[in-house]
Amino acid sequence: MTQERSIFPMFKTMLKIPGGLMLVPLILGSILGTFAPEALGIGSFTTALFKNSALPFIALLIFATGTQVNMRTGGPILATAGTILFCKTIIPASLIVLLGSFVGLDGILGVSILAMLAAFDNSNGGLWLAYTGQYGDNRDRGAYVASAVNDGPFFSLLFLGASGLADIPVIALVAALVPFILGVIVGNLDVQWRKTLEPVPNIVIPFFAFSLGTGINLSAIVSGGMTGIVLGFLISPITGFLVYLGYKYILRRGGKSGIGFAAGTTAGNAIATPAIVAAADPRFLVYVETATAQVAACVLISSIMAPVLASWFLKRSGELKSVEDAAVIAGDSLATDGVVKL
Repeated sequence: MTQERSIFPMFKTMLKIPGGLMLVPLILGSILGTFAPEALGIGSFTTALFKNSALPFIALLIFATGTQVNMRTGGPILATAGTILFCKTIIPASLIVLLGSFVGLDGILGVSILAMLAAFDNSNGGLWLAYTGQYGDNRDRGAYVASAVNDGPFFSLLFLGASGLADIPVIALVAALVPFILGVIVGNLDVQWRKTLEPVPNIVIPFFAFSLGTGINLSAIVSGGMTGIVLGFLISPITGFLVYLGYKYILRRGGKSGIGFAAGTTAGNAIATPAIVAAADPRFLVYVETATAQVAACVLISSIMAPVLASWFLKRSGELKSVEDAAVIAGDSLATDGVVKL
């Protein structure tokens, strides 16, 4: 039986681009939104799917992400996840809201507080899994739970509301968290549901990204994207270094601490955060277009920089060995010991 081949492997091509499932549809949507803004306003299923689908799809994604959080994780995994969450989310978000209390919502140099939070307080779980799958161990791979927790708008809403920078009703925080909590409950009660919802991100991300893109003017992509590139170059060194310090001094991982830089990324889902925050507090509507473009640029830049920095630090400490290489070295060592003892 011959395998059916794609005429054009669109999905595979998108996966080769860091954050491609999010970035490509977002750009296509923004092109349509700029040059033919009324094209998708014809109503019925067309408008519902391609223009008004962002929030429902994001809610489904948050629920599905919750189902992947396994509550039966061990102590070392939870310690690693907690360290990443503290260094990658809590510390940067606290510093950003502190800055906001001095400079206001406009932020600095054309980067709003909303854009900073959306770009800095989360991490790309897919990249983390890919990198730690090659160079980490079970503790690192299991710490994906940190990305599952911070990969969404909750922390941005929480810090903006708690700091007083935004008027975020408590019910809005609860509403943002309910799908995730329900997902955690369902995923831990029923493994089959967890497995069923595992591919949901690959399904819904392109659709809600396109829907978000239709509301972005390309002029915002050009202006916001340039500052976003600068912002993207800052995310990996700053937040990656914080996680590196956590690995080195809290987890005591020694030469393997360089893995921490792999967390210095912006999650693809963060592109949706500005719109969600603005839905809770309309004062942020004026920042959504530019912030979304800036965060999109951060996703791409940080996805390239983070693994490069992590590999450099691992190589510097002599720990740039894949899991397979380590197993081969261990096997050779055992064999050599056996020969000597004979």
